[in-house]
Amino acid sequence: MPTTTDAASAPSQTLSRGIRILEILADVRDPLSIDDIAGRLGVHRSVAYRLLRTLEGHGLVRRDATGRVALGARLAALAEGVAHDLQAEALPELIAAANDLGITCFLAVLDHDECVTLASIEPRHAVASVAQRPGARHPVTVGAPGKAILSTMADTAVPAAVSATLRAEVRDVAARGFATSHDEVIPTLRSVAVPLVVRGREAASVAAVFLASTHPDAVIAERLGRAATAIRDALGG
Repeated sequence: MPTTTDAASAPSQTLSRGIRILEILADVRDPLSIDDIAGRLGVHRSVAYRLLRTLEGHGLVRRDATGRVALGARLAALAEGVAHDLQAEALPELIAAANDLGITCFLAVLDHDECVTLASIEPRHAVASVAQRPGARHPVTVGAPGKAILSTMADTAVPAAVSATLRAEVRDVAARGFATSHDEVIPTLRSVAVPLVVRGREAASVAAVFLASTHPDAVIAERLGRAATAIRDALGG
């Protein structure tokens, strides 16, 4: 998970390092040792230990019986406060869309130049589905959710990193009403996304991710579009 500020140049190096620890732990599936964290952070073990003790005191990380560190439950409570009304309105629509399509559906929002998964639902009765972890992020310049978000932005607001080729693709997305991608964020995975524009909020998208689907992309996009419309209407957008 990339960071937007280098720890050494941040206004508060200690705070930046603490946030970086949370990002490191969010990127791995298994708990890490203090030595692992210190190595990834580029600091002495004693520095990492002091930071972890502080985070542990706030419930943001936890240590198991072997002393290995993972994210703490307190983070889930904090995450619930992020765009709470957007998540509350999106979840029923994501559940319905995921079950109708038989594939994982999720809500992505723009955070600086990154696309971040805010909420994700896997279909109830699917034999196999793709897990899309809330908090997962990638550059807005790759993947269907990012392209759908870019399609809502004025040319002057599009990040400078967007190439001429991608700008042309984004214009096509705006005209078509949905974006697609394959092998862009995670190898073998496909995605379809539609923009979600709510007045007074950062650009967002409603998306689906899957290995394969019996539904054509346009059918998936139409169902996601209905979900996006319902979310926008519920928020008065």
